Amino acid sequence: MNIRRSAATLAAATVVLGAAVPAVAATPSPTPSVAIPDGLYGTADPTYDGVWRRPVQALAALGGHGAATQKAVDWLKSVQNADGGWGYTPGGASDTNSTSVVAGALAAAGQQPSAVRKAGKSPYDALVKLSLPCDRTGGGAFAYQPDKKGALAANADATAAGVLGALGKGFVTTAGKTSADGTCAPADAGTPGTLARNGAGWLAGSVGTTGHLKSVLPGAEDQPDYGNTADAVVALAAQGRTAQAEKPLAWLEKNSAAWAKQSGPAAYAQLIFAAHAMGADPRRFGGTDLVALLNATGPAPQAATKATGVDTAADEKKDSSDSAFGVWWTVGVFLVAGIGIGFLISGRKRRQP
Repeated sequence: MNIRRSAATLAAATVVLGAAVPAVAATPSPTPSVAIPDGLYGTADPTYDGVWRRPVQALAALGGHGAATQKAVDWLKSVQNADGGWGYTPGGASDTNSTSVVAGALAAAGQQPSAVRKAGKSPYDALVKLSLPCDRTGGGAFAYQPDKKGALAANADATAAGVLGALGKGFVTTAGKTSADGTCAPADAGTPGTLARNGAGWLAGSVGTTGHLKSVLPGAEDQPDYGNTADAVVALAAQGRTAQAEKPLAWLEKNSAAWAKQSGPAAYAQLIFAAHAMGADPRRFGGTDLVALLNATGPAPQAATKATGVDTAADEKKDSSDSAFGVWWTVGVFLVAGIGIGFLISGRKRRQP
């Protein structure tokens, strides 16, 4: 098993969990102007995107870092907004992406997101306010944030995140059970499951014709949005809409190789998450071994038996096909803990209406 990050680096990632990370360009810089920290995947300048809120989920999944995980959870709770959500930076207006990723992190750390409240409001209260009513254009989807006039506009990136947040799930998930009724229902009269069902229904309609989402960056050409399509697959699978997720997954298998190669390690991570959510093998994804390609972007492997209890030398002898979860997921845990994930968060502010 090629475990790429040390426990010390993981803990350090959590310490800087609260660092502000403005949206950056998706294309990695080949010659970063700052030193690349030990254990970081890729070669992009990590100043703005090296750490986001994902370390909590990574530490929780890895195990053995209870103190660091608890410190991160305590900090997240301390900066919860009065509407129950979280903003892009501490104290900033709540947005769907930030609120959802924190909800997933809390769940990964053994917390009940619905029980994490500020002024009596939970993350789900914030998500209700950020979901579009069923009788409006884009009904069922989530907006990133209201615009200056308070209006909401459907956003695919936010909707994929919102579905996972409403379900209380993180980035690594398996297929859930869909409701028999796929009709959009009033979110404020239902449960978090209603929010997730509404959002997944909108995503299913958005990818149903072409099998992929389109880029909505201002000024961008009419082109596929690979990253958000991968996120949509995860969200659809998590909500139980695996039938609707099959077409975009197949599209990614056929078309995503060049994009992933250019975008780097975070792209491979998104594709791995999508494959896993659908029960596919990321080592045989459209004829590509995503895990091997991901490993190639990271630092030299090191044993982590002391930190994780995993005998990496023995595990490496196992046939990779016998570990559709264990081997590649452990690699993925380390990836999302400290990766330069600029394209995952790039455009989130630019995609606001």
